[in-house]
Amino acid sequence: MIEERMLALRDESQVANLSRFFKTGVGEYGEGDKFLGIKVPVTRSVVKDIWKDCTLDEVAAAMASPWHEVRLCSLLVLVQIFKHARKDKSLQQRCIDLYLSNTRHINNWDLVDLSCYEILGSWLLDKDRSVLYDFARSGNSIWEQRIAIVSCMQFLRHGETGDAVAIADILLHHPHDLIHKAVGWLLREVGKRDGQLLKDYLSTPAPGEAEPRCRMMPRTALRYAVEKFSEEERALYMKRQN
Repeated sequence: MIEERMLALRDESQVANLSRFFKTGVGEYGEGDKFLGIKVPVTRSVVKDIWKDCTLDEVAAAMASPWHEVRLCSLLVLVQIFKHARKDKSLQQRCIDLYLSNTRHINNWDLVDLSCYEILGSWLLDKDRSVLYDFARSGNSIWEQRIAIVSCMQFLRHGETGDAVAIADILLHHPHDLIHKAVGWLLREVGKRDGQLLKDYLSTPAPGEAEPRCRMMPRTALRYAVEKFSEEERALYMKRQN
């Protein structure tokens, strides 16, 4: 059902732009991914129409699709099934199992960011969160590592900052720009909730480090983290990397 609906909405005029935007060229992070040319609002409209009639088997099949937008649609359907199964913990567990067994197909930043904290982050609110630390330390891909940090958005929405800063430390020296951006984004969200905590975090060393984090972390991560600071404060933190 999912792939059939999405294939019918193919828009060749958008394929080239989306392919460039999601970096599908040789050596880029989305190398080889295939696009139908469907924009996210259109995909969301499909999700709204079909999610109630989709089975988890259909979701699983669509998650393995070669088409980026089909995989996105399947994940957004899974988000809806998970959200509406609050009283059915067995169904929610099946959603989690499906999600975790298909992370190889959650292989671009939009697929991660639009699904992980809504599904995995929500599930872990009252559970052991070691899976996120495992992903951060030894994930099979940058996408599992991004899932680790972005899933913490759900904890932040519930006033919990500890996991976000702890996982940010694990990823502090990660080499990939997409992880730098995600870490900086989540730290910025920490700062929105507790500005002093973020300032203390940036101004002190990580465990085992000698220099303050603001001197050690990638410049992109720092720039994202201090985005909501005053102009003077931003300049001060950025200057510490010079």
